Amino acid sequence: MKNMLKMSPIIREDIENVYEALKDQLGKIGGSSWLISGGAGFLGSYFLDLLSFCNERVFDRPCRVICLENFISGTPARIQHLKDDKYIHVIKADIVKPLQLTGPFDYIIHAASIASPTFYRKYPLETIEANVLGLKNLLDLGRTRSLKSFLYFSTSEVYGDPSPGNIPTPEHYNGNVSCIGPRACYDESKRLGETLAVNYYRQYGLPVKIVRPFNVYGPGLKLDDKRVIPDFFSDALMRKKIAILSSGRDTRSFCYVSDAITGFMAALLSQYDGEVFNVGNDELEIDIKSLALLIAGLVGETAVEFKRSTEADYLTDNPRRRCPDLSKARALLNYGPAVSLESGLKRTLTWYKEAYGF
Repeated sequence: MKNMLKMSPIIREDIENVYEALKDQLGKIGGSSWLISGGAGFLGSYFLDLLSFCNERVFDRPCRVICLENFISGTPARIQHLKDDKYIHVIKADIVKPLQLTGPFDYIIHAASIASPTFYRKYPLETIEANVLGLKNLLDLGRTRSLKSFLYFSTSEVYGDPSPGNIPTPEHYNGNVSCIGPRACYDESKRLGETLAVNYYRQYGLPVKIVRPFNVYGPGLKLDDKRVIPDFFSDALMRKKIAILSSGRDTRSFCYVSDAITGFMAALLSQYDGEVFNVGNDELEIDIKSLALLIAGLVGETAVEFKRSTEADYLTDNPRRRCPDLSKARALLNYGPAVSLESGLKRTLTWYKEAYGF
């Protein structure tokens, strides 16, 4: 990824769309203080961009933001355009270790995690530590501040491989998850993270909200991330055949990043302390083969092929279907997706060409 001394135009449009969807709520948070872990990551960087945009265009009193990042999976180039922003301070730190931070915080977002299956299988203990010990450090910090809200990023992976009767999957479904399989380091630590977060709300009154993202994609998701959409785009842009490393029959419901950030912020800025919300797209469940063909058509001059992954555990405990029930988020947060899969993929392709020089 090339250095980005200015915000990407496509990401700028995404940020403007998030603001338009939430301008009533966002208009009330000027002058607040924020702590965001994992701010150079795929999702965390959008929060930095949104708050920077609001400082520039919306707030009479700017927000002050501290970003904690160890850059294990975060990308310095993604937030390079913020290096001279006097209201956003990036601190290289490991949230697993004790935090020594002074000053007030109104909002805390825990977005630091290793979310790609390839990488969390490679770093299982680091994944568990970020999702549990890192979270606990931030929750304990939050107890010493007069927090208005704390957002914990869980995952739709807490549902494991749902039974057919639980798809679309509602928040009250307890999941079908292996606690010892190769994905368990991520799935089970996120489940424990939810338990930690909700008990800090129950025992200490910490204003925690929990979100479960469903297959979020878009600009900022690195080509070498190893999740399916960047994998397919990587093959297509390199003029190779798109490699499908499964039967291609499993299905997913993909959520474009601006829709996801809108849902996350709506949850954070709501009054629903101690609640959990699915955030995703419930309008299209697509099988992996069809996704590959769609991306091949958008990029052009490529075809698809079926191959076996070189990772022995690539398909172990892989969910067959993934689709959210968004009834709760629609009712309580007035949330719903606005970007179609094809439109989101086109925007993602534009960003890949811009960021990687294709």
